[in-house]
Amino acid sequence: MATLAQTMPAIPQPWVWFRAFLKEELTPYPGRAATVARMVLAATLVMILCMTLHVPYAFQGAIYVLFISRESPRATLQSGGTIPLVVALGAAYVLISVSFVISLPILHFVWIPVSLFLAFFALGTMRDYVAASIFTIMIAVGVPVWDRHLPAHINVEDTLWVSLQALIAVAVTAAVELAFVRRKPGDEIVLPLADRLDAVHALLAGYLEDRVVSEAGANALARLSMLGTSRLRRLLRRSAYSPQYRLQMSGVAALVGRLVDIAAALPQLSFKPSSNDQKPLRELAAAVANVRTDLMNRQVAASLHFSWDDKPTLGVPLLLEMAKIVEFIPEAFAGNLSADEYRPAAADPPRSKVFVSDAFANPEHLKFALRGCAAASLCYIIYSAVDWPGISTAIATCLVTGLSSIGASRQKQVLRVTGAAVGGFLFGMGSQIFILPYLDSIAGFTVLFIIVTAVACWFMTSSPRLSYFGVQIALAFYLINLQEFTIQTSLPIARDRIVGILLGLSMMWLVFDQLGGAHAGTEMKRAFISVLRLLAQLEREPLSTDLRAAAERSYSLRETINGTFDNIRSLADGVLFEFGPTRQQDLAMRDRFRRWGPMLRLVFAIRIALLKYRFQLPSFELPEAVCRAQQEFENQLGETLDRMAGRIEGGEPGAREDLQQSFESLEHITLTCLSELPPGPFAEQAQTFLALSRRIKGLTSGLDSEI
Repeated sequence: MATLAQTMPAIPQPWVWFRAFLKEELTPYPGRAATVARMVLAATLVMILCMTLHVPYAFQGAIYVLFISRESPRATLQSGGTIPLVVALGAAYVLISVSFVISLPILHFVWIPVSLFLAFFALGTMRDYVAASIFTIMIAVGVPVWDRHLPAHINVEDTLWVSLQALIAVAVTAAVELAFVRRKPGDEIVLPLADRLDAVHALLAGYLEDRVVSEAGANALARLSMLGTSRLRRLLRRSAYSPQYRLQMSGVAALVGRLVDIAAALPQLSFKPSSNDQKPLRELAAAVANVRTDLMNRQVAASLHFSWDDKPTLGVPLLLEMAKIVEFIPEAFAGNLSADEYRPAAADPPRSKVFVSDAFANPEHLKFALRGCAAASLCYIIYSAVDWPGISTAIATCLVTGLSSIGASRQKQVLRVTGAAVGGFLFGMGSQIFILPYLDSIAGFTVLFIIVTAVACWFMTSSPRLSYFGVQIALAFYLINLQEFTIQTSLPIARDRIVGILLGLSMMWLVFDQLGGAHAGTEMKRAFISVLRLLAQLEREPLSTDLRAAAERSYSLRETINGTFDNIRSLADGVLFEFGPTRQQDLAMRDRFRRWGPMLRLVFAIRIALLKYRFQLPSFELPEAVCRAQQEFENQLGETLDRMAGRIEGGEPGAREDLQQSFESLEHITLTCLSELPPGPFAEQAQTFLALSRRIKGLTSGLDSEI
């Protein structure tokens, strides 16, 4: 770790760092232009349809198109049957619930925060991202509609228009997806990983051929490292893939991301490989190529092990680290299970198709919903108290911002505010003053709309460190110019909507970041300790003799652990935006957590594979003596993980011998049982069980030593 830290370049001055940051974020990468083109085309089609057919609330459809096009357009197609149902449920909720409160001011006042709480809770817990965003945006628009002092039939009509707008947006996005994106299931996950492995292989091949690393190759790796794998993890978490596939590919994504980070640091060393480096480089390059091929062919990567007699010279700190990461990738497929073998009916409790498994067990979901409800309710109280209904866009801003704010650091609030200022003042009001008065047709407005949307989408397809900026550009511009069926040149109307946006962002900042908030470094440390504690709990499962209850608890723990891993990575990105006396310490801690994260994910993946033996599922039964030894061994694993968490908190190191002793006891008892039984299926399962136990012991011991 010390050697790796020494290779890190000195941190430049803030302005120099900011220019380099923008250059990295805005540089094209493979597939970026195509994604932006698809987003712009879909949003433009929605705008033209709504303007020509006079469909209200066009801003809702346009911003919604950008969200689902960026996140997972394939999910839109897969959710085709559920989308009309969600739209109907959203409209039914608004119309039926408001009928009970519309004539009673006190109940109507209570109904608003309750509805906002439901919207934020759905946003944080619904398994289907498309359905969650539809429901959220319908509430964001529907609640202010029923706060107007207009005849009920007009409000009912507008609520139905909101429903139609959601269907139009989804239909247009699905049509664009069918026309331009023809991929096999899983390609949105596999292809980006293959591109990253390709870039690493190209770098290693260049060293083998004794070529100077090209600036383009080094920049490509730097951009991929900057981009990270957060989008892949977000797609996996929201996807309908099997639990085993999501778990395995999350581990692979974390490992490949770490591999790219290390490879991106190699060109900075400017070393010329020696003769001792040739064999390791060749084997490492071949292994990376083989892993890529297996991923593209949807095959489990073959087990890898490097045994180098002549270790590399100057590349020791990084090449050996890369070799270790590549060795770990096949182990992410612990147990070598196919999707058919991983039966939720047997290994897991019946899963809700609507909510994630820890929706009602993880307190973070409740905290997010309460905070979001508080922010949006404060906006409602403020604009009602000052009798300024023109700034009701604050509620929509809170909910749309919430679509991207789960796990986000407080530094990204700066991006939201500046994005709203650029989209509202520069593009929104600027176009009203200098451009829109000279346009007399929808064709001219379409050109302006395409330009602004393209700029916003280019920022939206940056890494999570900058994508919020693009979201707010689009939201501010659309709220100003897509509310009426004519070119909007009224500056007071634009002013009101921008003030509403800024009010919503201010309340989100106040509630999420100032009331009980902490800087990203502290939150990252807290999240890492939390994931260690949760893994320790999972190691001790099952604690109940009721198999169904134990399965439900273990599955809920697994969902919470997955979400915490994603939160750690998001907070690690937020650390880069923080400046102060603890910045160097936070950056060093960030580097360590990013190094330990993939190893901890492997511990998690192997534990899931070992759960089959603890649950004694069919074909995974073990003799009673082995089961007792396994329970003792896994209890020791849990204690070791708890000890790591305590050490990070500042506790004493504690003893390490118990884990080794418990594993030796487990190994002895298992081999004794094998010797007493005839060859058969049990022998093969026992060998797999021992291999998995040995690997999780090695990983846990290694992490324990490093921490």
